[in-house]
Amino acid sequence: MIALSFRLAMGPESVLFIFELIMTTALLFMSVYFIICLSDLECDYLNATSCCRKLNMCTLPEAVVSCIVVVLLFGFGHWYLMIFGGLLAFYQIYRILKVPKGNTGIYDPTEIHNKQVLKGLQKECFSKLGFHLVFFFIYLYNMVYSLVEGT
Repeated sequence: MIALSFRLAMGPESVLFIFELIMTTALLFMSVYFIICLSDLECDYLNATSCCRKLNMCTLPEAVVSCIVVVLLFGFGHWYLMIFGGLLAFYQIYRILKVPKGNTGIYDPTEIHNKQVLKGLQKECFSKLGFHLVFFFIYLYNMVYSLVEGT
């Protein structure tokens, strides 16, 4: 019988990827929440004002968490992960900064009932969900790798 022994060491890389995994899990849950709210709006289970208020309340925390993830990756020198994560973070910040005057936020109750706008927002949320899901598994792999390697 062959016994394998792995030395599990909690180095700074391990702590980074554990934290990144937790943050990405939070972003995954936010993406699912956005999809649920938009689908409830589409099926008329939720009115536009309350849906947009809920979604606008979550957009800034989502952008902040994405920026924290990017800054930590930058600090540890994971350039490829930082670039790809930075693209989404900059897009979220761009969307927040480009809200037209008079709108309540990114999600506006007067414009959201347009079928094209609602479908576009749903596609955007599914894209973010896929992005966060892929990065969840990348961070999970890197966490396990750094724990086993003991770096």
